[in-house]
Amino acid sequence: MDRNRELGEEAVVALSAETDIDIRFYKVDVRDEASTKEAISNAVSHFGTPHILVNSAGIAESNIKAEEYDIDKFNHQIGTNLGGTFVIAKTVGKAMIEAKISGSMIFIASMSGSIVNYPQNQCSYNASKAGVIQLAKNLVAERARYNIRVNAITPGYMDTALNRTKDLTAQKEMWIAQTPQKRLGRVDGLNGLAVFLASDASSFMAGANIAIDGGCIAW
Repeated sequence: MDRNRELGEEAVVALSAETDIDIRFYKVDVRDEASTKEAISNAVSHFGTPHILVNSAGIAESNIKAEEYDIDKFNHQIGTNLGGTFVIAKTVGKAMIEAKISGSMIFIASMSGSIVNYPQNQCSYNASKAGVIQLAKNLVAERARYNIRVNAITPGYMDTALNRTKDLTAQKEMWIAQTPQKRLGRVDGLNGLAVFLASDASSFMAGANIAIDGGCIAW
């Protein structure tokens, strides 16, 4: 599910060709609860109730000082990153509970939810990701009785599409300098951690917030 239909459909084609698995894309704005619930209902009707949720709703806006932050932009980011994560978790969790199945929910947070990044000013993004971490802990308290686990992953500076822009070149050099491993993280490492949290190998992990950041927040 994503707002960007073009990228979503491209991903479906690529993944289907690579895995030969039935994959579908649903265009949604996760801030819109009604359309998100409809998309999840359609997915449940087609695939059955999910046992695993990777909840990665997120947009990033940086280099805006707090005193210059437009409140609508601030709320848009909070609404997507935190509100959207809640809407997805609420709807999928309800389906899991009603189907009486165990499950694992994996929230993609950020080290920005635990530290203040330098040099970029991004109070809204950081606040939203701190909320995602706390939301995961709260949902564990509510859902562990149904054998539904919720954990968060806290990535550091990663080599992702969001960061592959020319205007971030200078900042990325600073980020690498601030990271003990002296490089950006790779998506395959992040994917591996998500697979671990989805598997029975992590069956007694609930409410954890796991950093994958090259040691960045260890300074």
